[in-house]
Amino acid sequence: MNRAESFFTDEEKRRIGETTKQIESTTSGEVVVVVVDGSDEYPDAEISGGVILGSLAALILTEILSGGVIWYYVPLSFIFFFPFRLLIRAVPDLKSRFVGEGRKNDAVVRGALSAFYQKGLCRTRDNTGVLFYISLLEHKVRVLADKGIYEKIDQAVLNNFASTVTQGIKEGRACDALCRAMTDAGLILREHFPLKHDDSNELPDEIFTK
Repeated sequence: MNRAESFFTDEEKRRIGETTKQIESTTSGEVVVVVVDGSDEYPDAEISGGVILGSLAALILTEILSGGVIWYYVPLSFIFFFPFRLLIRAVPDLKSRFVGEGRKNDAVVRGALSAFYQKGLCRTRDNTGVLFYISLLEHKVRVLADKGIYEKIDQAVLNNFASTVTQGIKEGRACDALCRAMTDAGLILREHFPLKHDDSNELPDEIFTK
């Protein structure tokens, strides 16, 4: 099981699904939650991290074994690169330290846009899909909406919902924060996009993970 699949417990997943159903019982909007391990593989972070940590380990061992003789340092750096690269690949929080904030932001934006289209939020009847996208490696949340919603609500409002979830994750109460942000979003959706008599549930209510 990957991190995204186990991030919420079964009970929390049930609660989030029920929150989604409750929201969609009062509005024509559609809400989808996507949780991913990371928005990018960041292979460059594995390489740079392997070089930095491998070189540091080689330097320390060279000092211990030879008092700093360069002929020990060079081959040791090469040898240590590979296990440290594998270590960084296996430990997401360590990999994250070798990725700049700008790169993380760009990856999360791209990942959220990709999920928005892949999960069909762009195909609702009234263009009223809302995506809550949680990317674990980057510790970032992005909330996106379709064009029908952007006619009434700007991105700054959606960013506030994302901030609520982000803070909740930091404090160890991710489910509570997500349900609260979703409910607050639902109130705005209900105001601008009330439930229609012929409304149908166009998208699944369960959490998507990958």
